[in-house]
Amino acid sequence: MSQQLHSTAVLLESPRELRLKRLLLDEPTDVDVVVQIEWSGISTGTEKLLWNGTMPEFPGMGYPLVPGYESVGRVTRVGKKSKLDLNQRVFVPGAKCFGDVKGLFGGAASHVVVPSDRVVALPEKMGEEGVLLALAATAYHVTQGKKSLQPDLIIGHGVLGRLIARIAVMLGHQPVVWEIDADRMSGAEGYTVLHPCDDEVNKYKNICDASGQVSILNKLIGRLQHGGEIALAGFYDKDIQFNFPAAFMKEAKLRIAAQWSPEDLRDVKQAIANGDLNLQGLITHHRRPSSIDEVYRTAFEDPSCLKMVVDWREPL
Repeated sequence: MSQQLHSTAVLLESPRELRLKRLLLDEPTDVDVVVQIEWSGISTGTEKLLWNGTMPEFPGMGYPLVPGYESVGRVTRVGKKSKLDLNQRVFVPGAKCFGDVKGLFGGAASHVVVPSDRVVALPEKMGEEGVLLALAATAYHVTQGKKSLQPDLIIGHGVLGRLIARIAVMLGHQPVVWEIDADRMSGAEGYTVLHPCDDEVNKYKNICDASGQVSILNKLIGRLQHGGEIALAGFYDKDIQFNFPAAFMKEAKLRIAAQWSPEDLRDVKQAIANGDLNLQGLITHHRRPSSIDEVYRTAFEDPSCLKMVVDWREPL
């Protein structure tokens, strides 16, 4: 019998109740790999909703759970049917390997067991910035690389908004980004960041909301040109409502951008490798997992924190 595998994982026992716990890992199969995590990112969208208890009913939802779907690590064990090499650096978009503990999304841990076809091989030179791969794919999925769908206006200058804007610039567009927090106004590369009160344009063709704020929808409809489209790229914890007569008069279109696809991940990985998409300047905070409660509070409550990365490389 093989030796049982354990992992030190972030365990969200209930809303705002979070700690590190040593968990037993599921036994790897022939198609699995074991990955020793080097870095994991914290999502200020979906993970924040899990943390504060406002996540709508969702498949796999429940507590206790291991969060995280933005992890980078090295393969330490390969199944017989895996084509990956030992010590290969990979991106891990979450894992379900903690027995009765829910793996939603399961990447915030020192070690994970995951099907080999679920991880993405990374070049050795890509380090902690690899945690941004899923978010970059999410940003790319909003328009699937189509120039005709690139947003003229983006709401929110967090990491997702910045990536959507950088992809638009990569494809020859120069969007405007709305941001109300003074700490997040800087960092534009090829586009303009404005406070909404300073923007006088009211005929945008394509608007993309990356803020997740339901209350802004009527304001965005008012800024659309006739026949324009609003793409919802955030994750919303309340029912979406809007003024129908105003949308009717504009013949407004609403589109929801769902989770990224493997094709999106492939395309952004290639764009990053080619130097067309830049991930620099998006990771602002680094912490060790030893003070994990403070780490997550900083990620969710400090407006200066664009992206928090947890560094798992040293023994706990």
